[in-house]
Amino acid sequence: MGLQNAKASSVKRANILMLGLDSAGKSTLLCKFRYKDDFLTMPTIGFNVDMIEAGKDFTLTVWDVGGQKKMRELWNNFLEDTDGLLYVVDSSDKHRLEESRREFELILKNESIKNVPVVVLANKQDLPGALNAEEITRRFKMKKYCSDRNWYVQPCCAITAEGLPEALQRVATFARQYSKSKETFTTLKEL
Repeated sequence: MGLQNAKASSVKRANILMLGLDSAGKSTLLCKFRYKDDFLTMPTIGFNVDMIEAGKDFTLTVWDVGGQKKMRELWNNFLEDTDGLLYVVDSSDKHRLEESRREFELILKNESIKNVPVVVLANKQDLPGALNAEEITRRFKMKKYCSDRNWYVQPCCAITAEGLPEALQRVATFARQYSKSKETFTTLKEL
């Protein structure tokens, strides 16, 4: 395949994995990204998947995987073939922040998502005492764990949808760049 063809088949869709502890707000976020209106979500046993348009020629397939303890053991099965990780944190739940950070660290250590870009959603910003993006960046040691990849911490609120368009834009941009770099790498190997 020549380089011309590689350009023509520029990436049209990307796989985004959405992880985080149970009750962090993943499913609500997914619904909001997709439908923009309110509805009740149940705890996700297994996973939800949804296609989201992010720009006119780019679709994100978002995998929202349940965050209960027994589900977390399966997270690794979803890491293959991911172009971006959305990690959702309940910024107001200080009791579980450490648990969330540990899980985050474990994911990033996995070889299958080496260099995969990360957007951390600091969710529930509407709640009193919610930690801001700077705090989450510090507590989650983003600069240390994500030194090998693009990363961003986006404060948001799934209920009001505040910060969500920005988050979607950010993850789409990162995923696009990442898929392109993967494609270039493959093309170079083939030359």
